[in-house]
Amino acid sequence: MMRAWILPMVFVFCGAAVATRPALTGNPGTAAALLLVFLVLAGVHSPLVFPRSIGAREAQRRAAVDGRPVVYWRPGCKYCIRLRFRLGRSGRQLHWVDIWRDPAAAAAVRDANDGNETVPTVVVAGRPHTNPAPAWVREQLQPHV
Repeated sequence: MMRAWILPMVFVFCGAAVATRPALTGNPGTAAALLLVFLVLAGVHSPLVFPRSIGAREAQRRAAVDGRPVVYWRPGCKYCIRLRFRLGRSGRQLHWVDIWRDPAAAAAVRDANDGNETVPTVVVAGRPHTNPAPAWVREQLQPHV
């Protein structure tokens, strides 16, 4: 879990370093804007945005038991971030799998997307759906809410 915080911390430290010069040269507004950009990047890449990822096999096993969708995603993907934010609290009910942490997950996504690692790929009842609308994904949870 500690590794998940490395990239966000790099963004925070780099943001502080980049914002130091404008702050010291009398441009606090520029410094604040730069720091804010880096803090947003850190937040987007932090484990706080996405629920804890599990492996592809475990996600498939859990989905077979509870019928909830599996979402294959990767850090920094703007479409994954959009899906996560638009799902709100209901997003925590899905099984999230980071394809950069699990080679089997990346292979499953390539199989579903003609060899491409296109995410988010949401698997519902064994059928993959590439970059589905958040409202549609939320509807797939209705029987399980």
